[in-house]
Amino acid sequence: MAVKSAKERRLAEHLRLIHDRLYGVYGDCTCPLEHADAFQLLVAVTLSAQCRDERVNQVTRILFSAAPDARSMAEMPVERIEEIVQPCGLHKAKSRNIKAAAEMIRSRFGGAVPRTMEELTSLPGIGRKSANVILGNVFGVPGFPVDTHVRRLMNRLGAVATQDPEKIEAVVNALVPPELWTNFSHLLITHGRRVCHAGRPECAKCVLNDLCPEKGIR
Repeated sequence: MAVKSAKERRLAEHLRLIHDRLYGVYGDCTCPLEHADAFQLLVAVTLSAQCRDERVNQVTRILFSAAPDARSMAEMPVERIEEIVQPCGLHKAKSRNIKAAAEMIRSRFGGAVPRTMEELTSLPGIGRKSANVILGNVFGVPGFPVDTHVRRLMNRLGAVATQDPEKIEAVVNALVPPELWTNFSHLLITHGRRVCHAGRPECAKCVLNDLCPEKGIR
């Protein structure tokens, strides 16, 4: 990985320190969304927008018992999908996207979830973040999903000064080894949920305290 400037080298070292500190606490993380395959993770990621993972898992257990794959989901009436996923919020839009994605996977991709960023983001409701989740957690293709926790921590830690998820992803992709991308995102998300909260971060017990220009934020 070519690092061109002293500034980039310093930022690469900063990111590696962040990764290594978090890895020392949380280790290898797994995706908290329950799934048996790529299609089920695609559905779970779609439902996870503005919804807690625990609730998504409760809902998908019911949904997947009725429609575990793209073929059966494509055949399920959208009204039935809406009824099941209603607890996840935004249920009408999510249901339409899930059904449309299932239909496209069945008709265009032979029933198998595609394995490239370009193809995944052609599916209804799937953006870069969701595609990176699927690529990294199912297909072993390095990806760095940027959610609200990742965005918050990367800014607080001085790694970026932007709210644009694609720009944040590009910084990490340029300066962090690809084999770390997927778990690095998991580490930041886990730390954001447990310690570096949006409202009142628990800075006193944060392992990144000395690396954070915003320590003690309230």
